[in-house]
Parts: sequence; structure tokens; C-alpha cells
Amino acid sequence: MLQIFVWGNPDLSTMVPVRPDGRLTTPLVEDIVASGKSPSQLAREMEERLAKYVKNPVVTVIVKEFVGRFSEQVRVVGEATKPQALPYRDHMTLLDLMIAVGGMTEFAAGNKARLVRKVGGKQTEIPINLDALIKSGDISANLDLLPGDILIIPESWF
Repeated sequence: MLQIFVWGNPDLSTMVPVRPDGRLTTPLVEDIVASGKSPSQLAREMEERLAKYVKNPVVTVIVKEFVGRFSEQVRVVGEATKPQALPYRDHMTLLDLMIAVGGMTEFAAGNKARLVRKVGGKQTEIPINLDALIKSGDISANLDLLPGDILIIPESWF
């Protein structure tokens, strides 16, 4: 999610998402490639395009949110307090992920959680005991995560 600020032109200033194709569209600037560019590089390119319509445009691009490509995310679904996709960070662990999503709901079956991971092009499921990690503090249950991992936390049945 990018905040585009065009000095002296509030009608051109806006907040826009970068689409899955790596492009964005703002007023007067359509389909500009954002992926792979720094905020400053993108701002200069936008200034060039806006110069057709605005005299001496000054653009600032601010990154407000970053999730990354699907292949660079880790996702949590099911009975997490805040299920979501998060950007993968180097040395990210299961505990880091659980802190980011606020832990489990009261209805979570943490001992039946599983991690879905692609290894060598094949999808594998790794059983996870979140109860041991979160409730008992068993640090041996803390796994290293990889980009693209999906943590599934099922609901317990009473």
C-alpha cells in the first residue's frame, strides 16, 4: 500500500495498492510499474508522467503497508486471534508468527494445528503442537518458517 503525495495538488494525492501484476494507477498516471523500484525511483517516474499535466510536479511516495508476493508471505488461517498474511522475514519462527497474529482463540485446537509447506514442488503438511509452544512454553515446538508457509489452526470440537 503506497501513499502518493503530490505537493500542492491534493486531488492527485492518494493511497493506492500495488496490484498483483506489480503496477499501480493514480489520477493521471495509469499502469505504472512499482514492483522492484524504490519509493524515490517511483516518485521521479511519476513526476515525469505528471509533467504533461502539472507544472513542475513534486511527488513523494511513502510505503504504508507491505505484505509481499504470495511466495514471500506466511499466512495464518483458522482459529488465530487475527488470521492474516504477513511478510516473511529472515529467521522468522512459529513463535514470531503467533505473536504477530495475537495468539489463538479460545476455541482453537492448538495441538491439531498443521503447517503446509511446499518442498521441491510438492506440498507437505507438518503437524504442529501450538499448545505446547504457547501454553506450556515448550521452545522445542518453535519451528523456523519459510516463505510461502501456511499455518492452519483448526477449531476444537466439544
